[in-house]
Amino acid sequence: MLQCASMTLSNDPAGNEPFPNTGTLMMIGGAEDKVGNRTILRRFVELAGGDQSRIAIIATASEIYEIVSQIYERIFTELGAADVHVLKLYSREDCCDENILAPISESSGLFLTGGNQLKLMTILGGTPAATRIRRAYRAGCSVAGTSAGASAVCQHMMAYGMSGITPRKAMMHFAPGLGLINRLLVDQHFGARGRTGRLVTALAHNPYLLGVGLDEDTAIEVDSKRMMSVIGRGSVTIVDGTEMSYNDIYRISDHAPLSIHNMRFHLLTHGYQFDINRRSPVVPATPPLPFEAGLYAEGEGI
Repeated sequence: MLQCASMTLSNDPAGNEPFPNTGTLMMIGGAEDKVGNRTILRRFVELAGGDQSRIAIIATASEIYEIVSQIYERIFTELGAADVHVLKLYSREDCCDENILAPISESSGLFLTGGNQLKLMTILGGTPAATRIRRAYRAGCSVAGTSAGASAVCQHMMAYGMSGITPRKAMMHFAPGLGLINRLLVDQHFGARGRTGRLVTALAHNPYLLGVGLDEDTAIEVDSKRMMSVIGRGSVTIVDGTEMSYNDIYRISDHAPLSIHNMRFHLLTHGYQFDINRRSPVVPATPPLPFEAGLYAEGEGI
């Protein structure tokens, strides 16, 4: 039986302390370049402090977590991180073990790997590990997630769903995420796996959210002022339902297509920004340079 209630670090079981977020979030669409220029992973090391960075890897989402941990441990070390530590959070008991959790508070960067976001949150959800991650982020730690890790950092998590262009009522399912940001719903491998329909469906369920579809080898950075910046090879699709005037999700059968009126879409590429608070793209004074050509191994990542 799991016994960890006494280790709770806050009177708020969700860890939502009322002080401002000062860390930076990086959400990666998966299959990021690991063998070429490694631009996105290199940028994460910079955000975490460069040659002074102390990075903790959380590979809980993966079924081959030992292999995945070793890959990222090698990459971050080669990119110049001062210290790279693997957090062996592979069970809910592990997520209550003070010896395993201690490095979180000392880390300048936390990296959540790909895999299965539902597995990740089934193990981390409601544990002291999740609370430590939220506290570290709010204290200034940079947190990155790739693929499943990208979806899991949000309060509302895209748990799973079907591919397809046409939105249908039952093609996606929500689950609670880590709660580092509460306005975004992130989906990953977006273009490669044809996930437009399920992201639009999610916004029909909850028009308050900003849906963010991340292509592979593409990431967003979100700073403490809620400014989103795009980095990478592909594009970022943003779906905004706040001006939606009508949708019929409440009256149709589970697999019927949706009717939705006045939904807004934005497409952003490398170098462009989006103001989350204003729900508005930012047009730069000088057009950004294209993303590097570089070497890229198609399908890299999990």
